[in-house]
Amino acid sequence: MKPNLLILAAGMGSRYGGLKQVDGVGPSDEAIIEYSIYDAIRAGFGKVIFVIRKSIEQDFKQKFAGKFDGKIEIAYAFQEMDSCTEGIENVPERSKPWGTSHAVLVAQSVVDAPFAVINADDYYGVNAFVQMADFLTNEVRTDHYGMVGYVLNNTLSDNGSVSRGVCATDENNYLTAVTECHKIEEKGGIITHENEQGTHELGQKTIVSMNFWGFHPSIFKPLREQFRAFVEANRDKPKGEFFIPLTVDSLIQSGEIQLKVLTSNDKWYGVTYQEDKPIVQASFAKLVTDGVYPTPLW
Repeated sequence: MKPNLLILAAGMGSRYGGLKQVDGVGPSDEAIIEYSIYDAIRAGFGKVIFVIRKSIEQDFKQKFAGKFDGKIEIAYAFQEMDSCTEGIENVPERSKPWGTSHAVLVAQSVVDAPFAVINADDYYGVNAFVQMADFLTNEVRTDHYGMVGYVLNNTLSDNGSVSRGVCATDENNYLTAVTECHKIEEKGGIITHENEQGTHELGQKTIVSMNFWGFHPSIFKPLREQFRAFVEANRDKPKGEFFIPLTVDSLIQSGEIQLKVLTSNDKWYGVTYQEDKPIVQASFAKLVTDGVYPTPLW
């Protein structure tokens, strides 16, 4: 069975100032998400699952109406504040979704094969999808997951700080730890991030996660257990987020899984900030000129 592609598109876009999941950046007004789907089809994925909020369903479906007909199967899952909270008493009120691991969990009922997870607003490069499709077809197991890692210096924004999962690997390119780091930015050639303990330097060639993961459906059982524990532990933290790196790191540390890092040297493009958009538009125009993509895409 061909692998699934799970696209996380329920974000609020607060730093961007709009619904960046559907904002056009290609020469024919294509959204970043469309290039990911195009690459996924070429690489051999058989199904795309969009994780969105009910409040953006109409705008989302209107943007992509008919574009994927006959090309790849499409399904939807919805991430709301109360999704997957059955059996949890007195669920705390929140103003934003529970995070990326929660977004994966809400798609359990529509995932029917090993699957990749990506962000809607990140461009990952052609080779990343080829590597991941091969991994999900030939290597993934109940205790053997994968991810595409990127060189930190290739993933920064010129217009503000970003968040990345900073990875540590062993000599065989298996992940030994992943730490979610926030407020990463470069100043004067030095890359730093901030946390509660202060400011820390990061190497330019550090391998980071851009949220391109490869999972077996076995991930859903620990996800559900961990989400329940996360809710209980974060009742007084209304902005706490249940991130994929938290789930992955706990499974690695407990010895339940191994996770293979497939490294990409491609440059990341994304629209974290509105000021990123002209840069991304120019980048896609060049990719079209270089023959990587047609225009229009479909």
